[in-house]
Amino acid sequence: MSTSLEVKSESPRSLDADAVVVGYHSGADGPEPASGAHDVDSAFPGGLGAALALLGATGAAEEVRTVPALGAVAAPVVVAVGLGPAPADGGSVSADTVARAAGAALRGLRGKSRVVLALPAESGELAAAAALGALLGGYSFDRYRTGSTESPVESLVVVSGADGASESVERARVLASSVCLARDLVNTAPVDLCPEDLAGIAEQVARDGGLDVTVLDERALAEGGYGGLVGVGQGSVNPPRLVRMSYSHPDATRTLALVGKGITFDSGGLSLKPTSSMDWMKSDMGGAAAVLAAMRAIAELRPAVNVVSYLAIAENMPSGTAQRPSDVLTVYGGKTVEVLNTDAEGRLVMADALVRAHEDSPDLIVDVATLTGAQLVALGTRVFAVMANDDAVREQVVAAAEAAGEAAWPMPLPEELRRGLDSSVADIANVSAERWGGMLSAGVFLKEFIADGVRWAHLDIAGPAFNQGQPHGYTPKGGTGAATRTLVRLAESLSERAE
Repeated sequence: MSTSLEVKSESPRSLDADAVVVGYHSGADGPEPASGAHDVDSAFPGGLGAALALLGATGAAEEVRTVPALGAVAAPVVVAVGLGPAPADGGSVSADTVARAAGAALRGLRGKSRVVLALPAESGELAAAAALGALLGGYSFDRYRTGSTESPVESLVVVSGADGASESVERARVLASSVCLARDLVNTAPVDLCPEDLAGIAEQVARDGGLDVTVLDERALAEGGYGGLVGVGQGSVNPPRLVRMSYSHPDATRTLALVGKGITFDSGGLSLKPTSSMDWMKSDMGGAAAVLAAMRAIAELRPAVNVVSYLAIAENMPSGTAQRPSDVLTVYGGKTVEVLNTDAEGRLVMADALVRAHEDSPDLIVDVATLTGAQLVALGTRVFAVMANDDAVREQVVAAAEAAGEAAWPMPLPEELRRGLDSSVADIANVSAERWGGMLSAGVFLKEFIADGVRWAHLDIAGPAFNQGQPHGYTPKGGTGAATRTLVRLAESLSERAE
């Protein structure tokens, strides 16, 4: 990420920039200036809020209006973004509201050289939210565009006098850079991101961050008994990979294991997907992208916790060598799986990696996967599901998501769903004979590969990982980087618990 960040405490009226962004609440008589906007508002005759009302602005959340400054402030234009109603108790607006507003404003400011953010920033948390939202909102994936494109904002100035604002904003920069890495990976065409390519990028991230890394190729996977990865990958000319990355801290007393699903393209295999369900399946490695991006951020932020991660990477294609419905695989550790549907491939590669993760003796295993279409049916496109074999773990992960500003919802793992995964020829089938509860039965399948006494959580991010609709807040169309910030916050929370 090339955008530079700095924090200044001067009035935004006098700062040299191409645009200054201010926030407005929706009031009974029209837009009302939020914290950080008063100096700019008062610089306009009659107040900027009155001019915004004439333009039809209300101050509704993420509403954006651009007004020529006409010399009222140093910047040539003022961008007013809505924050919704002011808090009823007179307190501060939420960090998430500020982040989304900043993102909405920055989406329309590409091509500007320098932008001042005069949004609510009376605390380090709010200053960081403004910076994070702006950096994520200004994201654009231009790799394949041949015409001229508007460049990202070169410099962002966050106006804040809060103690620790500079440190908080720097953390936001690290998070945004890592989320944008995950977005880039998800958005990359699968012809340019086969399993070997993704493994190579992971190796580069590890080298840059001082992480240990090991990559198992198709021969090592076959020799090691990783039947899930081998079975899913055997239909493709691009063979599978398993990447292990590890971060250690000298003061750590806990170990977190992360496992990410990395299907670089999912055709469904011989259980072929319909065309309308296939054109966005480059995003089926969103879990691995989130884990890789989180590892990059963790390496830079240095929380006092050990983190080991696994990227289970394969391409699921139909061919004469592809696995067949009714094939039986032996996954790592020896358990056998009857493959009744080759489009339920993610759980097969995840099973290998989950069993392998036990060998690192983690205090907690968290897996992240674009696992089921049923997740979209249950929770839509913006909220990911959290399942776990321990209620406290499930709540811990949901709390980490909330603290990170990501939408997550706790879901159960009903024991009765296990019967639907019974196989007449193997230890377990990869899909249930029952139609309902597909997201939950997939979680129940993964739970079979978690040993008794090992704390584990499963995140199904199938919908939130890829935005097929219009941009909103700081979320672009396409790859979103979903769950990256949650994983980082979870690692930090384990560090805090150890102190």
